[in-house]
Amino acid sequence: MKAIKNIRLKHYDYSQDGYYFATICTNYHRPYLSKLAEKIGKSIQNLNGIEGVEVDYSVVMPTHVHLILALSGCKLTLGEIIRRLKAPSSREAGIRLWQPNYYEHVIRNEKALLKIREYIQNNPLKEKIDFERIYET
Repeated sequence: MKAIKNIRLKHYDYSQDGYYFATICTNYHRPYLSKLAEKIGKSIQNLNGIEGVEVDYSVVMPTHVHLILALSGCKLTLGEIIRRLKAPSSREAGIRLWQPNYYEHVIRNEKALLKIREYIQNNPLKEKIDFERIYET
């Protein structure tokens, strides 16, 4: 079995207050979400029911989901919050819906937050976000 590479920041507390950008991809990047977009959208909004979690912005694409989550006084880590989205939606779909893991970025300032919102709003398939560039002054 192939080991899953840990892409998280070492020694970072992912339950810390702040904004987080996450991308969750479907298993083998299959376009499962074309037919499940409405259900996944509702599952994303259900994350607002977790104490200390607010879905700031989200979009469901055929092969992935982009989320900006705001944590404030949350007792859960980002990984646990993502798991609470992925596990029930996979069970409901009756298939292995998601690839293992997810991509995340800790949003460090207001400018970056605005740029990432803009990226999510515009067609996310057309361009990749340059995280180093959005922090330039």
